[in-house]
Amino acid sequence: SMNNYGIILNEIGLEPMIDELQRMLQPLGELLWPGPGSVWDGHHCFIVRYRENEDLGLDMHTDDSDVTFNICLGLDFDGAGLQFCGLMGAGNHRKHTHTYKHVKGTCVCHLGRKRHGADDISSGERLNLILWNHSSTYRQSKEYNDPDYVKEEGPPDQVCVSYTHDRDYGNFKEYPKGKERFKGRGWCPPKPYEYPGFKTDAD
Repeated sequence: SMNNYGIILNEIGLEPMIDELQRMLQPLGELLWPGPGSVWDGHHCFIVRYRENEDLGLDMHTDDSDVTFNICLGLDFDGAGLQFCGLMGAGNHRKHTHTYKHVKGTCVCHLGRKRHGADDISSGERLNLILWNHSSTYRQSKEYNDPDYVKEEGPPDQVCVSYTHDRDYGNFKEYPKGKERFKGRGWCPPKPYEYPGFKTDAD
């Protein structure tokens, strides 16, 4: 996880509970995403916390997950957008596709390779339970090990850029205070897949 505040549930004796939760969710994964949603045999589950003077939001990223479930536990908060962009390797990888608003007691699920990021909360405190599901069967497949990767369609949408990962972040946004060290360290987009007119923010 990229979060600084939270707890890993498997480390506090809750792995049997998460095993059962994963078993209950498996049919949904199979229905929505045959392949990455099939034959789950591993997981990583944690609770993250967002509040003032701690983590407020989370930079754009993909998950080390085949399918992710994200459950909002509360508490009381304002500003709870989860921004979704394209799939890793797709032409619209860094194009905005949807804004999801967290509501206490609800869950959003998505492929791990879907780029997403959490907006800063504006007040209060938010807790989310995140379940990363893994399928060793899927991870042995060609789809996982040799995925399609195509040239980006064009410049990214501003909401979809990542200071952690993107080589052109500074062309679209100022680096957040304390994150300037990431400039020049990004990898995305890989050189063969740059959009026409691409320039790094270090040029």
